[in-house]
Amino acid sequence: MENDQTKDTTATNGLAGACILFFLRSPVQGLVKTRLSKEIGTEQTVRLYKCFVLDSLSFLQRIEVNLYLCFYPADSQQQILQWLGPEHDLIPQEGKNLGQRMKNAFLHAFNDFDKVIAIGSDSPDLPQEYIRLSFSALDSHDTVLGPASDGGYYLIGFRKEAFLPEAFGNIEWGSGSVFDYTVQTLNRHKRSIYLLPKWHDVDTLADLHEMTERNKNSTFRLSRTYSYASRIKENMNYSKKKLRL
Repeated sequence: MENDQTKDTTATNGLAGACILFFLRSPVQGLVKTRLSKEIGTEQTVRLYKCFVLDSLSFLQRIEVNLYLCFYPADSQQQILQWLGPEHDLIPQEGKNLGQRMKNAFLHAFNDFDKVIAIGSDSPDLPQEYIRLSFSALDSHDTVLGPASDGGYYLIGFRKEAFLPEAFGNIEWGSGSVFDYTVQTLNRHKRSIYLLPKWHDVDTLADLHEMTERNKNSTFRLSRTYSYASRIKENMNYSKKKLRL
């Protein structure tokens, strides 16, 4: 896998009517990566999460397509502006649960765009080609879905005329059944689906170690995330050695 460090202007030509919704959270202790924070501490988790977001933004901005940052909580716009600056288009995540918030963000984007995909901030090493492939897939399919290794999905997208709000309802978010339930719902409503290759969210310390291992020979090893994750691993190994002495 490679995350190309150069600006990509060829693969997204003709995507003026397309949009990426990037879902992120305000980097507050206890609000981000709660499972990981139990293993490495809340302070380190927040610093790592900031790396996730900045690295994801870096590669998303190199794909020349419209980009909305969908932030949570909905009242954290000032914190997001102070963190990421004023140059981004921001949308508050509005709704009682993740499904409602995703549905509302899609509805907002479809006011202006014909093809919309959504990704989260849990896969900072997501290959750029999966994003490009998802938009190409929407030329001939109603929806595109990227299965995650934990049973969820890392990407979902729709053509405007095929959008299905029901795809975000009655789901136990965070469970291992999210992907299967979503596919069943889309099939029940006769939506054609393009499945992307499986990829990986980073929710636990084991996930973090797996991410660094699979990127040892990729350009992602130059990223903020890889550098900070490697430092966490080195510190933990050093602490274990001290305990054995």
